[in-house]
Amino acid sequence: MSIDMESKLNHLPEHPGVYIMKDHDGEIIYIGKAVSLKNRIRQYFRSTGHAGKVGVMVTKVADFEYILTDNEVEALILESNLIKKHRPKYNVLLKDDKHYPFIMITIGEEYPRILLTRKIRKDNHRYFGPYTSAKAVRDTIEVIKKIFPIRTCNRIIKEGQAPDRPCLNFYIGQCWGPCLGNIMKDDYQEMIKDVCRFLEGKQEDVLKEFRMQMEEASENMQFEKAASLRDKIWAVKKILENQKIVSTSMVDQDILAFYQQGNQTVVQIFFIRSGKLISAEHQVMEDTDGVELNEVMNSYVKQFYGDSAFIPKEILIQEDIDDRETIEKWLTERRGSRVYIRIPRRGEKHKLLKMALRNAEEALQTYNLKAEREFARTHGAVLELQQVLNLSTIPVRMEAYDISNTQGTQSVASMVVFEDGKPVKKEYRRFRIKTVEGSNDFASMAEVVERRFKRGLEERIKLDQEGKDVSLGKFSRFPDLIIIDGGKGQLGAALSSMRKLNVDGIPAIGLAEEFDEIYTSQTGEPLVLPGNSSALHLLQRIRDEAHRFALTYHRSLRKKMSTHSVLQDIPGIGPKRMKNLIKAFGSVAGIKNASLEQLASVSGMNRKAAEVLKDYLG
Repeated sequence: MSIDMESKLNHLPEHPGVYIMKDHDGEIIYIGKAVSLKNRIRQYFRSTGHAGKVGVMVTKVADFEYILTDNEVEALILESNLIKKHRPKYNVLLKDDKHYPFIMITIGEEYPRILLTRKIRKDNHRYFGPYTSAKAVRDTIEVIKKIFPIRTCNRIIKEGQAPDRPCLNFYIGQCWGPCLGNIMKDDYQEMIKDVCRFLEGKQEDVLKEFRMQMEEASENMQFEKAASLRDKIWAVKKILENQKIVSTSMVDQDILAFYQQGNQTVVQIFFIRSGKLISAEHQVMEDTDGVELNEVMNSYVKQFYGDSAFIPKEILIQEDIDDRETIEKWLTERRGSRVYIRIPRRGEKHKLLKMALRNAEEALQTYNLKAEREFARTHGAVLELQQVLNLSTIPVRMEAYDISNTQGTQSVASMVVFEDGKPVKKEYRRFRIKTVEGSNDFASMAEVVERRFKRGLEERIKLDQEGKDVSLGKFSRFPDLIIIDGGKGQLGAALSSMRKLNVDGIPAIGLAEEFDEIYTSQTGEPLVLPGNSSALHLLQRIRDEAHRFALTYHRSLRKKMSTHSVLQDIPGIGPKRMKNLIKAFGSVAGIKNASLEQLASVSGMNRKAAEVLKDYLG
C-alpha cells in the first residue's frame, strides 16, 4: 500500500457518506455508501479473505474519494444516483445503458394522452411503473385503449379550438376524438381519473362506476352508450378474472424473490394491489457470480425503487439485507407514509414468497433454454458452417445476394448482411440493374457483385488517405463469406467479377433453391447437408431474407410505375393542378371526356393550360 493511501486511510472521517473507488487509470470501478466512512473503507484494506468480485475489486483499487452527507438516507440516495451515472464495473447493475419503461398519463395537458416513456420528469404528469419490459407497457396500453377512449397522438389540443381531422383511432372507437371539439374537457378529465384508478389496481372502483353509468344511460334511453359501457364492463371483468386473489390483506404489496445459479440471478416480482395479483414480471441479471445474494438483493431494491413511480406499503423479500432500515426510511420519505420491508417466515406472505421463488427458478430455466436454442441457431450454426465448408476463419460477417425481376423488367438486386448468425438490417443494400437488358440473372449477378466490391475498394482507398478506419464506409467492410442465391451459373458470374477486382480470396458459395444444394468454387459436385443441420437452416434463413428484401424493392418499383399518371408527363400540369383535375373528374378518362370550358374552370387551371391538356390527351 502506498504512503499516500495509508495517509488517506488514517484521516478518514467517522461520518456518513459515499466512497468512490478508482483504478490505476483513474476509472471509477466501485461506489458504495457507509454510516461511518472510516470504518467501512478501512475494512477493504485491513481485512483479508474478501471473496468474489469484492476480492478482485480490492486488488484493482489505486485510489479513492469520498463525499460527506448529513445522514445515511442522503448517502443512499447519492450512492444510487452516482451508480446510475457512472455504472462502475464492480457494482451490481440491473440494465446496461437503459432506463426502465413507465406509463405516462399527461394530466398536465387539457386532453391528456397515454404514452410509454423511459424518463420521469418533474412535471405535472402521472407516471406508473417501472415495468421490467417495454412489451409489458405496450400490452397494458393496448388494454387501456380498448376500455377507455384515451388519445395517444402528439397533437396539441385546447378546449374551444377549431375542429381538426381525426385519426384512425377515432373511427375504430379507441379515441373520443377531442380534436373534433365534440368532447367537453370536464368529461374527458373524468375518464382520465378512471384510467389512473385502473392503473393503480382499483379496477373494482372503475367497474362500479361503469355500472352506474350504464344504468343511467339505459334509463335515459341512450341504448348505444349503454351497449358500449356493457362491453367495457365485460372487458374489465375479464381482466379481474385473470387477477388471482392471493392475499386477504388489502395492503399494496410488491413481492421480490431472487434465485441465483452460476453467474446469473433472476428476480421475480409479483405486484399485488388490494389483495389481487395484477401482474408478474421477471428480470435476469448476468455476471453476478462472486456476488453474494444479499448484495444483489440490496442493489436491486435500491435501483428498482429509485426509478419507481409507485412505492407500495409493503415490500416482501426472502432474507434480510444490510441497508433495510435505511431503505425503509428513504422509501417512506418518497411515499409520504410508512413503508415496510418484510421478511416473512410463516403464514400467507411466506407462501406468496415461496410461490414467487418457484417462478423465479422456472423463469431462469426457461431463459437459459431459450438462450441455448438461440445460440444453436446463430453462433453455433456459424461454427458448424465453418466446419462443413472447411473455411480457415469463422464466417462472422456473411453477405447474401439475390436478383428479382418480372419478365426481365425492373431488375433489382439485394445484399443482406448477417453477423454471428443474426441479421444486421442497417447494413442491407439494394441495387437497380443498370447494364443488363432483359432477364439475365447471371449477368445481373456479375454486375451487382462488381459494383459492390468496386465501391468498397474505392471507399477503402479514400478512408485510408483520410486516416480513418476502413470499416466506416457503406461498402468498405468486406464479408468473411458470400452467399449467392442460385447454382453454378450465378456463383460463377459472381466469382468472375471478384477475380476481376482481385477480391476472389473471399470464400463464396451458391445455394440452389430447389434442393438446397451448396456449390463452391473448390468442388464440382454440390454439397448436400442433412435436413436437421443448423448450418443449413442458417443458410436458408439468409437466402430467404435476401429474396424477401429484393422482392420488396422490386414490388415498390412496380407500384411506383403503376401509380405514375399520364398527367405527370404533360407540360404545365403540376401536382396541384393534377390533384384538382382528378378531384373534379374522377379519373384520366373523365378528364379526357371533359370539354375545354370544363377543364379551364377547374381551380388552378386557365384556358391555355386546358388547351395543352386537351391536345395532349387527344
